[in-house]
Amino acid sequence: MPLRTLSDPDNLPALDQRYALDRPALGLGAGDPPPRILLLYGSLRERSFSRLCVEEAARLLQFFGCETRIFDPSTLPLPDQVTGDDHPAVHELRELSMWSEGHVWCSPERHGQITGIMKLQVDHLPLSMGGMRPTQGRTLAVMQVSAGSQSFNSVNTLRVLGRWMRMVTIPNQSSVAKAFAEFDESDRMKPSAYYDRIVDVMEELVRFTILLRPHTAQLVDRYSERKEAGVPIDSATDLSSIATSPTYRKGE
Repeated sequence: MPLRTLSDPDNLPALDQRYALDRPALGLGAGDPPPRILLLYGSLRERSFSRLCVEEAARLLQFFGCETRIFDPSTLPLPDQVTGDDHPAVHELRELSMWSEGHVWCSPERHGQITGIMKLQVDHLPLSMGGMRPTQGRTLAVMQVSAGSQSFNSVNTLRVLGRWMRMVTIPNQSSVAKAFAEFDESDRMKPSAYYDRIVDVMEELVRFTILLRPHTAQLVDRYSERKEAGVPIDSATDLSSIATSPTYRKGE
């Protein structure tokens, strides 16, 4: 199964827990079951800094009470390389997205853009799949790592992709400059403003995921899809129809 095993999930050496909320979405909605977050990274290097950032994000999400899965893209075929996308890694990626309530995407910046590995994963996620939608209505946090000075090219592109995939992309984001200098010999992120920003982003992702949880079905309901499916509005149960009816308004 193409999943990364997260080492030391409870070890957060760069986090000052005196200032950390273990349940940042408390009071915004039901926290049970734990929010389910899928994390994707965009490099196959043995020491991939986008993967290391995703692992730090996953540890934080677990600290915040989430359930996480990190997808390993190393066995994904190219789009249309396998007839009907009938490949175990493709099936696994799509099943993980269906399982998830939110995503984290982290790409290196290469030639001023996201990597092909990052785009490959998004390209394997269809908007519609047998009447189900692997990404629509899910929350999304975007991050990038750079070898040089700070840039926002990759996160900007990831935002475009998130919008295209009909996801709710949160306002905050992370861009780690000179990522090679931000990790120690144990591949753990050092305390820094870059790490603190990742904490901020993961807190916000948890809050938006919990906040939107009871409203997801309504937020992704579309006239065009109801029309295509031949599903008319039932005025007896539709809240907007009831609220605007003359009988209801007389009782105001």
